[in-house]
Amino acid sequence: MAGNKALSLRSGSPQDEFYTQLTDIEAELRHYKDQFRGKVVLCNCDDPYESNFFKYFAMNFNHLGLKKLITTSYSGSPITGEQLSLLDMKGVPEDAPEKSAYWVEITEVLDANNDGAIDLSDVEYLLKTDCNARGLMTGNGDFRSAECMAFLEEADIVVTNPPFSLFREYLTQLAEFGKKFLILGDQNAIT
Repeated sequence: MAGNKALSLRSGSPQDEFYTQLTDIEAELRHYKDQFRGKVVLCNCDDPYESNFFKYFAMNFNHLGLKKLITTSYSGSPITGEQLSLLDMKGVPEDAPEKSAYWVEITEVLDANNDGAIDLSDVEYLLKTDCNARGLMTGNGDFRSAECMAFLEEADIVVTNPPFSLFREYLTQLAEFGKKFLILGDQNAIT
């Protein structure tokens, strides 16, 4: 389902997550390369194992010259576990619930398969090994939680597509923290 029908159905739904397509992210973020150099980027509404924002920043980490990438997930997400299972990741406790909230911090991305490029296979390797840092969150991963706000404090720039039903609250929080942000989503959210 595409277009306004999909957006209208999502509007009042408790499952109002809408993952942005990688091609749309690439098309927009190519205009901001210089703004990311040396910055800590936070994607705080993005399951690192599913989100195309995470994939974009992880694959372009070196090209953009990022200092750090932080991504957090939400335990109530209906999308979690569709692409890469958290339970397949090294270092995650075997008794961790499948829909747990977790965080990933990246400070280095290497060409793990030595093919001369950073791509999704390198990112997958990064997530399946002890490179960088990751862990389970103590709470549910809601962007309003103290744990997520601590990540927000550390961030220079926030890039995501927040839940449609919480858009106003999300923007208010970013303004209160004085954060630079880039939100990609549908234009209906602005109204």
